[in-house]
Amino acid sequence: MAKDVKEVKTVEQRIDRIYKLAMEHFGEVRFVGVKKHNKNLWVAKIQFDEFGSLIAEGDDAIDAIKKLRNRLNKIVDRYSMV
Repeated sequence: MAKDVKEVKTVEQRIDRIYKLAMEHFGEVRFVGVKKHNKNLWVAKIQFDEFGSLIAEGDDAIDAIKKLRNRLNKIVDRYSMV
């Protein structure tokens, strides 16, 4: 029997997924990106045209992106409940 192998997503695929989600719910998005902030910390950021930005920090790029996606999902869920 073959086990289900989970496809490993690249950083670019994760950023693209966040960008699409943000565009669907908020419209204009300037950029979504991740960068190394210092020796031990990565920062992921979504910059919106209208109302600022969302930022999340992590131990590595994927961790920061996951935390940013979780923050975005919470906001989208709250917005959808209204």
